[in-house]
Amino acid sequence: MKQSVKMIVGNWKMNGLAADLAQAEAVRVSLAEAPTGNRVGLCFPATLIAQAAGRLKGSPVEVGGQDCHAAASGAYTGSVSAEMLKEAGASLVIAGHSERRAGFGETDADVAAKVKAALRAGLEPIVCVGETLEQRDAGRALEVVTLQVAGSLPESLSGRAFAVAYEPVWAIGTGRTPTVEQVAEMHAAIRQAQVERLGAARAPILYGGSVNPKNAAELLGVDGVDGVLVGGASLKADDFLAIVRAG
Repeated sequence: MKQSVKMIVGNWKMNGLAADLAQAEAVRVSLAEAPTGNRVGLCFPATLIAQAAGRLKGSPVEVGGQDCHAAASGAYTGSVSAEMLKEAGASLVIAGHSERRAGFGETDADVAAKVKAALRAGLEPIVCVGETLEQRDAGRALEVVTLQVAGSLPESLSGRAFAVAYEPVWAIGTGRTPTVEQVAEMHAAIRQAQVERLGAARAPILYGGSVNPKNAAELLGVDGVDGVLVGGASLKADDFLAIVRAG
């Protein structure tokens, strides 16, 4: 099933200083001049969220964080709570990005705890799942990802707004993407796993992994792809806008 309104979210990762918010403002201006029916968000480094929220206030561009701690406060030096993100002006937050799972050892249980924190603070979580190249080559991609869905989506998500982002780990930042058939197969499996976990919730399922202006239209046209999570291509307004308008 396809959704007419696509969800297009950019993830700046650990990139961006105050001057780079000019790119976000260019997105805001373009969408004000030529609105799109798609839902648009940008997830900034924590240092930029308050400034970005101020500059994008009143625009259709939603502001998000890239991670949050499961606790609301405490002795967690260097961490940022969901409540802090909310106060700074965020409405979205990414949870369980593959770079967090791989680089920081986050488990499905850790991700589920962060999702609960996001809900507690009034943020809409974007929950990431995806397999490595070794897992795909071993024929375990569907198994791995559906288990991640089951373990990363807490029951408290039932009836709440959230999204799932499928990120084949081997496609992130490599320029490689799965075939259209592989994407459709995985999104269908995620949808089924989501229904089994939470019931008939119709949360959007995004594709993430080397999304760019050249492949965005094809990916957004795949059955079951409700939007995209964009990495490097979201850092430049022209590239990101091309993706936003491709849906």
